[in-house]
Amino acid sequence: MKRITVFSVVAAGALAGFCANCCSGGACEAAVPNTLSAAEKAAGWQLLWDGKTLDGWVGEKNGCKTPPEKGWKIEKGVLTVLPRKGIKDGKWVDIPKEQAALGGGGDLVTAKDYRDFELSVDFRLTKAANSGIKYFYNKDKFKGTCEEYQILDEAHPDSTKGRDGKCRRVASLYDMMPANAEPYVKPLGQWNTAKIVSKGTHVEHWLNGTKVLEYERGSAEFRAIVAQSKYAKEEKPGEHWGEAPTGRIKLQDHSDSTVSFRNLKIREL
Repeated sequence: MKRITVFSVVAAGALAGFCANCCSGGACEAAVPNTLSAAEKAAGWQLLWDGKTLDGWVGEKNGCKTPPEKGWKIEKGVLTVLPRKGIKDGKWVDIPKEQAALGGGGDLVTAKDYRDFELSVDFRLTKAANSGIKYFYNKDKFKGTCEEYQILDEAHPDSTKGRDGKCRRVASLYDMMPANAEPYVKPLGQWNTAKIVSKGTHVEHWLNGTKVLEYERGSAEFRAIVAQSKYAKEEKPGEHWGEAPTGRIKLQDHSDSTVSFRNLKIREL
């Protein structure tokens, strides 16, 4: 098969095995959040979050040694990042001190590294919210920067910033490649499903069952885009940004947003 090296947005049908909650015949089992169906288990899926604790996760702020002590709330099977400031009319504003004191926990990181994987995450946005799913994270490389599946409400001021004004919108490869996925985003307060598939050098971003972006890590096209991005300054001779063979998965605390997650599932390919 010819390797895909062209960056593109593809409104495609479901990838084989995409619907983690569905059986091969298309009939879905009762979907209980943060659980695996028999079909998922047979396909090799594992829960990345148990829905109750932060077991298997650590905090970036404390050197990835233990889970953060604040900033992330677990309630009724939902994991929510809490803000320490707010946004109004496109500008940062203070929020009540007692509320701000709950935030500031920093990014949440898996204790385990991953290489080839398919990751599925439900996320729920609030107005002007900003977060992201980062992958191939290594705290000791490139100042901890890595590839990111952008999670963002268009009311956030960052939505029009970046390399071309479109690379920081929902499902995009943050600051590098636009996904143009707005038609597939569900209204605020509803759950969306992000999917990231990475095998070898090939990566795909999906949103709510539609593939919205794909790229080849390490290709000439990819390196050219890195050179135009905010990450160009992190490159070193012989070390190319965004080409680590393994790394951790991270949920971003943007400090100004309330974003919720559930159904974090992964299977190694």
